[in-house]
Amino acid sequence: MSSRPATASVRSVDEYRDSIEQLLRPLAARPVESVPVPAALGRQTADDVAALIDLPVFRNSAMDGYAVRAEDVADTPVTLPLSGTIAAGDPGREPLAPGTARKVMTGAPLPEGADCVVPVEDTRTEGGAVVIEQSRHRGDFVREPGTDVRAGAPLVPAGITLAPRHIAALAAVGLPTVRVFQPIQAAIITTGDELVSAGNALRPGQIYDSNGIALAAALIANGVEVTGVEHSADDPVVFRRLLTAATESADLVFTSGGVSKGDFEVVKEALAPLGGWFGPVAVQPGGPQGLTVVNGVPVLSFPGNPVSTMVSFEVFARPILRRLSGLPAVAVFEVPLRETVRSPGGRRQFLRGRLVHAAGLPESVEVVAGPGSHLIASMAAADVLIDIPAEVTELAEGATVRVWSL
Repeated sequence: MSSRPATASVRSVDEYRDSIEQLLRPLAARPVESVPVPAALGRQTADDVAALIDLPVFRNSAMDGYAVRAEDVADTPVTLPLSGTIAAGDPGREPLAPGTARKVMTGAPLPEGADCVVPVEDTRTEGGAVVIEQSRHRGDFVREPGTDVRAGAPLVPAGITLAPRHIAALAAVGLPTVRVFQPIQAAIITTGDELVSAGNALRPGQIYDSNGIALAAALIANGVEVTGVEHSADDPVVFRRLLTAATESADLVFTSGGVSKGDFEVVKEALAPLGGWFGPVAVQPGGPQGLTVVNGVPVLSFPGNPVSTMVSFEVFARPILRRLSGLPAVAVFEVPLRETVRSPGGRRQFLRGRLVHAAGLPESVEVVAGPGSHLIASMAAADVLIDIPAEVTELAEGATVRVWSL
């Protein structure tokens, strides 16, 4: 149960986001587990990881060509007798005699005595000999041990969300497992008698439940594991039962709908008596919000209109969830407007926008559709949120605005 007082005072966007961040910050101290490296993609490292071995492991060829002594190919063209071939995986232990060449494949170990490699395109063969047509210096096309990383040197730092490039490095040094944080686990409950699942025929007054699917996708894209997506009718008993189950399986619960001032606000009716805060935030869309702690689990309650739900997630939850999951911060930058924009005074507005590029770079931003919180299909065409400050009521074409990448 939360000690947060139930009050309807209007909060600013920053104040409300700070309240959420304060509640979610303890999720940084999550359990740690060891997982096989191939299964660690997208997981956050719990420790600094060091290389187990040198990379390269041994001295090898960077090209398909001929291992030689540089002094033997100082004057070209020169013909050298061949003394065999070394393929990748061969031990290559027999030393190279002076005045000879040995064919080597990329990645094959260099024989003792060889100090450079002549690429095959700079040669031609004549019987059992090779004609070297281009001179080379010591070290040309030779990969020395440890020039990529030394055994014991840092490989991947703690707190990194493992991308394919990290997995490649861990695998290359022979690491079988890696210690990672368990992902944040979130449950979702959508509410409303009007909602039905996709695949069912709509009866009069019904709409498809997009919020549960959309929130799950947003959470997964930002490093969070979804434990379940449930739907509750406008019945407090049903909602409380689903919420109890959700708090038993998740670190965090999201709800959509039932937080405003109507007659069937099931979320507010169920959670306000538990000390939940329900009230307005000075934002459009997404003004009605709720924040509760139930059984020690934070519950973030968003309004039910689809755009309000998605914008609420982007503004209030996504930044802190990305930090906790070790992901890069949401890209926020400034670009000029392509049109005049009007905004209601006293509320920070997040319009859906689309970047216009020139020479591959964002040149300006245009508004996608209108400000309505129901225009979810139009939001699919947006790639940014246009952040209009609460004190601004109009911005002219060409004015610089801050945008958040979606």
